[in-house]
Amino acid sequence: MKLPPVRVHENLHVILWLFKDLSWLMEYKLLGLVMVLPTVLVAVLIAWESRRDRSELFHACAVILWILANSTWMIEDFFFNAQGHAIAQAFFLSGLALLAIYYTVFWPLERKKVQDGSPSAP
Repeated sequence: MKLPPVRVHENLHVILWLFKDLSWLMEYKLLGLVMVLPTVLVAVLIAWESRRDRSELFHACAVILWILANSTWMIEDFFFNAQGHAIAQAFFLSGLALLAIYYTVFWPLERKKVQDGSPSAP
């Protein structure tokens, strides 16, 4: 069974994210910092691959914001004595806002089109 490329990238993404968070937990600062870039880049790749499906794209972008929040939080813990979580909070809240926009604006429109028998929106 061959997995679609986006699924392969999602599986890789989980591995990268786990290594990043394990590095954070174990306080391996260098490895944690190094793992931020590939974790974010694979998330961006997943979003790019999902661009034709509005729901998948919104969720993938929320994941990017989640990783940025998580990574910012890790860096603050490593180097700033867990002070100044405002940047991490901003990323987390931006991800929630993005999903709120999707579920309050786009999702109802897509459901209405399906109920009306129209082709689904991209």
